[in-house]
Amino acid sequence: MKSQGNDAAGEAAPVHILTLSCEDRPGIVAAVTAELAANGANIAESSQFWDRQTNRFFMRIAFISPAGSTKDSLERALKSSVDRFGMKTALVDQGRRPKIIVMVSKFDHALLHLLYQIRVGWLNAEVAAVVSNHEDARRFAELEGIPYHHWPTTRENKAEQEQKLMDLVQRTGAELVILARYMQVFSKSLSDRLFGRAINIHHSFLPSFKGAKPYHQAFDRGVKLIGATAHYVTSDLDEGPIIDQETERVTHAMSAEDFVAVGRDIESRVLARAVKLHLEARVMLNGHKTIVF
Repeated sequence: MKSQGNDAAGEAAPVHILTLSCEDRPGIVAAVTAELAANGANIAESSQFWDRQTNRFFMRIAFISPAGSTKDSLERALKSSVDRFGMKTALVDQGRRPKIIVMVSKFDHALLHLLYQIRVGWLNAEVAAVVSNHEDARRFAELEGIPYHHWPTTRENKAEQEQKLMDLVQRTGAELVILARYMQVFSKSLSDRLFGRAINIHHSFLPSFKGAKPYHQAFDRGVKLIGATAHYVTSDLDEGPIIDQETERVTHAMSAEDFVAVGRDIESRVLARAVKLHLEARVMLNGHKTIVF
């Protein structure tokens, strides 16, 4: 099946993205692509991976759908292959504008970078709400016309605030919750409910310095690399499946404040990349790891 990115008028054609995983066996790719061809679809992009340790097969196919195709009709067309191979699948319309919720505390650099990348079109998303336990970022949300929810969290009201977040997710239809340096730990219950739908940015190249002032700890230890890690949120603090990481070299001639500045830039970039990968259905969970196409 040929690749086709635009229609005759030069406008972008509608593209659906199918992700699938199942036990590896011969004929998976042939079966899926044959079903797509039979329904008039053209493949625009295809990636696949076989995990030899678990014998699991992972695949992501972006394909151009014929006019009149719907998610339901495409899923019906693929059902025989899904049933035959016991596939776990997800099908999304790449033309949609997914809704996200961004959570932030006092450090707003990662939030501002996300808002900028959305504004210039690099990130295709709609921020349904900004949630914070502080008022510091309100002016930036209001400047973008985004609803801002100030929900201070204490040990006494933690369960109540987490339920408010879940209610907001359901009410807005948000597909992803982003912890853009949100300095509160999710409970096990909330982490489990949002597993695979919540991304955190950690201020180090995991595993590394934990606790307060990580860059100052790194400075005191004379490290030569600092970095950041974006991962899915789990009940094990900062131990979730990793989506993206980046490091940068630092030297003895730099101050602790220089480390902080470098760290801010890395955190912002890594989080934005992880969000983009997730929203484009390029990340697939594989136990405690991720497959990133």
